[in-house]
Amino acid sequence: MQEIISFIVETASAWGYLGIIILMTLESCFIPFPSEVVMIPAGYLAHKGELDITLCILSGTLGSVLGALINYYICFFWGKNFVLKWGKYFGINEAKFAKFEEFFNKHGEFSTFTCRLLPGIRQYISMPAGLVKMKLINFILFTALGSAIWVAILVFLGYYIGQNEELIKTYLTQILIIIIVFVILASLIYIKIKKPFKKA
Repeated sequence: MQEIISFIVETASAWGYLGIIILMTLESCFIPFPSEVVMIPAGYLAHKGELDITLCILSGTLGSVLGALINYYICFFWGKNFVLKWGKYFGINEAKFAKFEEFFNKHGEFSTFTCRLLPGIRQYISMPAGLVKMKLINFILFTALGSAIWVAILVFLGYYIGQNEELIKTYLTQILIIIIVFVILASLIYIKIKKPFKKA
C-alpha cells in the first residue's frame, strides 16, 4: 500500500492537477480503485505547498465527473439493449425495466448525490443514470455535488494528517460511519417528504 501511495504522490507531484484529473477519471469509470490513494496524497502535497488545496478539490471533482460521464454514455447508448437482451435470462423483461426506469426517473437525482458519497458503489451509480437517460445537466450537477464533498474530505485528511497511514485509516473509518449515518437519515427524510399524503 505504501508503494502505491508513493507512486501516486510522485505522479501527482510530477503531473500536477492534470495527473489528479486523469487518475480520478480512471477511478470513477471502468478502472475503479480507491479514490483515497489519489486525493489524500494530493492533500499532502498541498500541505507541503506543492499544490493548491482548492485546485486539488476542483481537479478531483472534475476527474470524478469525467469518469462518471464515460459510464453514463456507455449505458446511455448501449445499456438498455444489453439489459433487455441478456436480462431475460435473469427474469428481467420490458415491464420490469419500465418500472426501474420510472423509479429512477423519480429518484435519480437523490440517488446519484448520495451514492457518490459511498465508496464501493460511487463509481457505479452513473450506470443506471445512463441506462434511463437521466437528464444530463441534472446528472452532472448531482454527481459533482456528491463528488466534491467526498473529494474535499479526502484532501483535508491528507492536508492535516499527511502520510500517517494508521491515523488516516482511523479517521477515514470514523468519517465513513458518519457519512453512512448521514445517507440513512437523508434517505428517511427524503422518503418522508416524497411520500404522498394519505386521504382522510
